[in-house]
Amino acid sequence: METGVLKQAAKLIIAAKRVCAFTGAGISVESGIPPFRGKNGLWNKYNPEFIEIGYFHRHPERSWQLIKEVFYDFFGKARPNVAHLAIAQLESKGIIKSVITQNIDNLHQQAGNKHVHEFHGTASRLICLDCNQSFTTDQISFDTLPPPCPNCAVGRIKPDFIFFGEDIPEPARTNSFAEAENSDLFIVIGTTGEVMPACMIPHLAHENGAKIIEININPSAFTSTTTDIFLQGCATTVMTELLKEIQSK
Repeated sequence: METGVLKQAAKLIIAAKRVCAFTGAGISVESGIPPFRGKNGLWNKYNPEFIEIGYFHRHPERSWQLIKEVFYDFFGKARPNVAHLAIAQLESKGIIKSVITQNIDNLHQQAGNKHVHEFHGTASRLICLDCNQSFTTDQISFDTLPPPCPNCAVGRIKPDFIFFGEDIPEPARTNSFAEAENSDLFIVIGTTGEVMPACMIPHLAHENGAKIIEININPSAFTSTTTDIFLQGCATTVMTELLKEIQSK
């Protein structure tokens, strides 16, 4: 990563009036959460049908066995890494105004971010599909699967992230696309730019005049079409160096 490019990125961030961070699976890989797709992706190990909404309704017990294994036994052990912490620090300084994340791991909030749009929902909250009450994970017992609803006792509990076959949740969808219209700089971190409709957001921001700074280990679908500055490397390394450069200004 060239020092000159890093300095240029830091200069753009400092000069921007409204900066939005847009994050994908790559930022959480270094917290021990594998991506869903790609060489070491979860879908190479698991058939993703268990989080398809129709399958969930037809086979709730089997679906919940895998949901618990993947999203609560495994993902639940993850903690924010220095890239998450750097973004939270930039928000606390008023430099980053909001975060749009495709991730459902709640790591941005754990790091300290206050303004997070969870485009695909979150595993940290669960909802009863019958009485519509929502619960945090510590309010739900996973001893029995599917878990019983603490409120109505008979309803089916579902993690509050989108399954295949479901729509993007509101107000996350509306707020995310509003950021693409109102921000003048996007920091895109750890995403291939291939998941619809999330991948439309940086493109829309670019069309509205926003500068795009991309941080990825490998070039993405954004790199040659939308990105203004490409900082190649893992999220923790690049965000650490970028934060230092911003703080030195």
